[in-house]
Amino acid sequence: QVQFVESGGGLVQPGGSLRLSCTVSGYTLDYYGVGWFRQAPGKEREGVSCLGPGDGGTYYADSVKGRFTVSRDKPKNTMYLQMNDLKPEDTGIYYCAFLSTITIQAWCDYGGESEFTKWGQGIQVTVSS
Repeated sequence: QVQFVESGGGLVQPGGSLRLSCTVSGYTLDYYGVGWFRQAPGKEREGVSCLGPGDGGTYYADSVKGRFTVSRDKPKNTMYLQMNDLKPEDTGIYYCAFLSTITIQAWCDYGGESEFTKWGQGIQVTVSS
């Protein structure tokens, strides 16, 4: 049975930084595509950044390129999202997820949509002055 522990969200001023963490038990993340997705009020869920299994490639939404970095710590079985230069439009609930896939760009582009995606519980990020 999979369990997620997400942390690192909160309130930050524009231009600030946050690092989201997502520790998973029950599955070895290195074998899976992992990703971060977000949903703003009144909007559909969108893929923010995804990372392929093993040393697989990374994918970033255009809106976060150059500002966000996705990574994975194998011994800790944890994925991270480093978010710098945050903007008000980055506000939303952020979800970590994983899926047995190597087509991470498609998975990210479609907001992680798959009946087999495993989802974290979500964590609030608010960017406001």
